[in-house]
Amino acid sequence: MIYSMTGYASVAADLPSGALTLELRSVNHRYLDFQVRMPEDLRSLEPALREAVSAQMQRGKIECRINYASRGVATTTTKLNTELLHQLADWSRQIQTVLHDARGLSVSDVLLWEGVLESPAASAEELRTAVLRLMQEAIEEFSSARAREGEKLKQFLLQRVAHIEEIRVAVAPRIPAAIAAYEAKLAARLREAMQGQDSDRLHQEVVLFATRIDVDEELSRLSSHLTEVQRILEKGGAVGKRLDFLMQELNREANTLGSKAVDSEVSRASVEVKLLIEQMREQIQNLE
Repeated sequence: MIYSMTGYASVAADLPSGALTLELRSVNHRYLDFQVRMPEDLRSLEPALREAVSAQMQRGKIECRINYASRGVATTTTKLNTELLHQLADWSRQIQTVLHDARGLSVSDVLLWEGVLESPAASAEELRTAVLRLMQEAIEEFSSARAREGEKLKQFLLQRVAHIEEIRVAVAPRIPAAIAAYEAKLAARLREAMQGQDSDRLHQEVVLFATRIDVDEELSRLSSHLTEVQRILEKGGAVGKRLDFLMQELNREANTLGSKAVDSEVSRASVEVKLLIEQMREQIQNLE
């Protein structure tokens, strides 16, 4: 399977103590660059999160966002701290025994007293377990999104490979005739310029130049590189760097084909092949 370096995943968990959300997003990058934004209380989890991501990705700039929102006091799970409540009542009686004019505590006074209302707080271990579980869920969703995008890119590249091969097959039969026509034209010009000169020398010059403009070897290497691109795409895995190298090789052959072209059709074919290679190269930058 081929993976794109661009992807997104978002997962959430509803804990008794609050809501936990985790997002993963990535873009293409030369190396693996993992950044995480999370509450400082969870910072100790960063090495484990980094390890989980690096086990799935080799390249890409990945951003992980973790948010934890604890529940407010208005939730139904909030309870009264009865022990503190009885302590406040006892303190209030003691104070009024000494200070007869002292006002007793009202209900609002008691409810505003820190610690009277208790909301269930997540333990460090509970949060750690929940975050790591969410990370695995996010990575699965993230990997699926990257795989879907990778398959689209694979089909895009295979279509361009097939198109380049069609151009190569169409151009190849034209080469001998194009070279022969150019040889005849060149020979006529040389005879005119080398009147009275040795005809063998004239023939040697024509043959030498014909050798220089023969693109059969370039077309053969072009075919070989295209076959290798297909093989890599079908094999899958981390293909980005290998395909990027092959695009350089393909572009070199296309440039040589254009520089040696002695026929307008061959020249146009070279330009079209270079455009297709550039389209492929741009998309390959997104592959892991």
